[in-house]
This record gives sequence, C-alpha cells and structure tokens, in this order.
Amino acid sequence: MPTLLPDDELIVLFDGRCNLCSGTVQRLIKVDHNSRLRFASLQSPAGQRLTRSVAVDGSVDSIVVVSQGKALVHSDAIIAIGRTLSRPFRVAATLVGLVPRPLLDGAYRFVAAHRYRWFGQPAQCWLPTPELMNRFLSDGQS
Repeated sequence: MPTLLPDDELIVLFDGRCNLCSGTVQRLIKVDHNSRLRFASLQSPAGQRLTRSVAVDGSVDSIVVVSQGKALVHSDAIIAIGRTLSRPFRVAATLVGLVPRPLLDGAYRFVAAHRYRWFGQPAQCWLPTPELMNRFLSDGQS
C-alpha cells in the first residue's frame, strides 16, 4: 500500500528513461508551489512496488498517478495532475476534461508511443538535488 498521503496529494510515477517524462517532472516541481505531488520512476523499486500494489497493467509505461490508493493512467493521470496544481493549470485541466476520453487517450497514447523517437532517452537518469529528495519516494517508502 502506498505511503499515506493527504487526500489532495498525488504520487506521480514516470518513465525515468524518457526525456519528455523527466523534463515534465522537473517542470511540475517548479509549478507545484504547495508540494502536493510526490514522484518515483516506474523503474525504481518504490515505483515497481507501488504499481503492483495498485494493480497497474504492466503495459502502462509512461505515467501513472496514484491517488487515494487508486491508479489513474493516460489522460486521467494528466487531468488529475493539472487539477492538483494552481491556476492556470487547474482551469486547463478542467477544460481538457471536457474532451471525450477516447480522443484524449488516443492522443496520449500517440505521444507516448513516439516519445523516445521525438524526445530521446537520457545517457543517464536525471537525479533530483538533495533539496528535492523529499519529493521522491525512496526504496523504504511505498
């Protein structure tokens, strides 16, 4: 079971071998002024334990959001992240949420399928600074 978090906090599991995903995490940290997002790469021991605990399909390999012990994937994950942040992200997430899910999920899967080709893979994984380590799940947390 994931670390108990307040209801308004989310755990974002991301592909640590993806430049787009790692860059997105770095941007999220900058705009998450209330520190309501926690992070772990899908490849980390903590990320793998958490995906198993919420029964995430192993084929989901780009982003998973865990909220209140449940997994959100594809566009639902992106919308949940946006709604956790302040304006203008919350407003944008609400508007995006009005688009039919099959359309959103199709666009999400298209980008996810091409993310390595378009954005590349890092030579080595991005590591958070010591100041940011409390935002990331460690091997002892999950």
